[in-house]
Amino acid sequence: MAVVQFSEEKLNKVKEIIARYPQGKQKSALIPVLHLAQEAFGGWLSAETMDYVAALLQLEPIEVYEVATFYSMFNLKPVGTYMFEVCQTGPCMVSGSDQIIDYIKGKLGIGVGETTADGLFTLKTVECLGACGYAPMMQLGKHYREHLTPAKVDEIIAECRAKANAN
Repeated sequence: MAVVQFSEEKLNKVKEIIARYPQGKQKSALIPVLHLAQEAFGGWLSAETMDYVAALLQLEPIEVYEVATFYSMFNLKPVGTYMFEVCQTGPCMVSGSDQIIDYIKGKLGIGVGETTADGLFTLKTVECLGACGYAPMMQLGKHYREHLTPAKVDEIIAECRAKANAN
């Protein structure tokens, strides 16, 4: 197994992040450093990666695991190129998010928390994304996709497949 280690550029970014906080308060840098690690190491956080972050921030590994497992924005297993994070809380549910989740499951042949065999898509359910007026909705990368219908889901899947084929 390869040793997890940031590039010199990423290590400099970690130092910059740590420097934002008072001396001895490097734990405050944990969330931004976890984001950096997830981005640098394939879109997810392995135990080895979390241990590496703990060592960099002079924390106990359990302190990193607690944060990484609490927030849905951190992936603890490999994910697809495109991650559909569908809101499943009250307003979205009342507006049909359960039906959208079921539609995506059927369309892609995967369950929640699973990735398609081609590695393109992962389906994840998440708590409120703060866009209740646009329900049902999901986050795809850094963008929200709103007022979802089966037809819109089909368009999104086609768009993602086209982008993947163009690369």
